[in-house]
Amino acid sequence: MSRLISGGVNGSFYRGYGLFTWGYNNNGQLGDGTIVDKSSPVQVGSLTNWKQVAGGIYHTVAAKPDGTLWTWGQNANGQLGDGTVVNKSSPIQVGSLTNWSQVAASSAHTVAVKTDGTLWTWGYNTQGQLGDGTRVDKSSPIQVGALTTWKQVAGGNGHTVAIKTDGTLWTWGRNDSGQLGDGTTAYKSSPVQVGSLTNWTQVACGYFHTIAVKTDGTLWTCGGNVYGQLGDGTIVNKSSPVQVGTLTTWKQVAGGVYHTVAVKTDGTLWACGYNAYGQLGDGTVVRKSSPVQVGSLTDWSQVAGGYFHTVAVKTDGTLWAYGRNNNGMLGDGTTVNKSSPIQVGTLTNWKQVACGVYHTVAIK
Repeated sequence: MSRLISGGVNGSFYRGYGLFTWGYNNNGQLGDGTIVDKSSPVQVGSLTNWKQVAGGIYHTVAAKPDGTLWTWGQNANGQLGDGTVVNKSSPIQVGSLTNWSQVAASSAHTVAVKTDGTLWTWGYNTQGQLGDGTRVDKSSPIQVGALTTWKQVAGGNGHTVAIKTDGTLWTWGRNDSGQLGDGTTAYKSSPVQVGSLTNWTQVACGYFHTIAVKTDGTLWTCGGNVYGQLGDGTIVNKSSPVQVGTLTTWKQVAGGVYHTVAVKTDGTLWACGYNAYGQLGDGTVVRKSSPVQVGSLTDWSQVAGGYFHTVAVKTDGTLWAYGRNNNGMLGDGTTVNKSSPIQVGTLTNWKQVACGVYHTVAIK
C-alpha cells in the first residue's frame, strides 16, 4: 500500500488501491487490453496504486499516489495526452512528471491540476474548452495561463469549470445553453470568472449544465434545463447560477448528461432531471425538475453520473448502480436497466467511482 496522498473527490484522502472498470469498451476505455464490453467489474492490470479516476465519453484518466498520470481509450482528438491520436486499450503514462494532483475527463478533452496549482488541458478544442485562447486541438498537455492558484476542475461536453484556491469560480468553452454561468450564451476560449463571489467549494458538469456547491452548503446550477436537470422546478435554461431550493446541507454533486445527482451532509442521496432509463433511482422513469430523494437511507458517501446511469458508494464501502444498462455499465452481470439502486457484487471495499458515457470506473 502506498502512503497517504491528498487528492480525489472533495480533497479526501486515498491510499493506492486496485482499479476496476466495466461497461462499453469500443475504444478500449476499460483499459483491460481489449475492446470487448464487460457487464461485471474487471481489474485494470494488477497494480494496487491508483488514487483518483475520471471518465470521459470514450476515454479514462487516472492518477497514482506517486503523482503520475495515466490515460487510455479513444484518442482521436489527442485526449489521452501522449502526443498521438492513436487509441490505447491499456493505460499509458502521460509524460514522466510526478506532480499531478486532480484530474477530470469531459466528452473528448482532459483537464488536470498539478501539485503546484497550475492547470493543464489537452484534447478536443473546437469550442475553446482547453482555455488556451484557441480552438485548436492539443495532443499533449498545455498550461492554461501562468497562475498557480487552481484547486479543482470538472469537464462537460465542450465546456470546462474550475475553482481557484481563493474560492472563485471560472468557466470556459461551449456556452450555447448558458452552462458557463456568465450571463451570456457566447463561447469563451479563455477562463472567465462567474460573478465575484469567493465561496465556491466544489463543482461538477453535465453535458450542457454546471453544478456547484458553496462553502455555506447551498447548491447552485446553470445551463441546459430541458429535462429539469438544474433542479429549480422549471425546464428553462439559465445562463447565470440559480440556487436549488434553500437548503444548506449539500455536500457532493455530480452530473450525468441530462441529470444531476447529489449527496447531502446527512448521507441522503438526491437526483433530478432526465429519467427515461431510471437513472434518478426513484423507482420510476419519470423526469423530475426538482430534487427527489433516492430511497430513505442515510449512508451514501459519493456519487457519479454517466450518460443515462448513476453509480454511488456507501459509507460501508458497498457499490450501487442504477439506470441504463445496455452495455453492462451497471456492473451487475446483466444488460437490464434498473430504476432503483442495485448492489454491484458483495464487496465492502469500494472507495471512489466515476462514470464515462457508457462505462464505469472505480477504485477499491
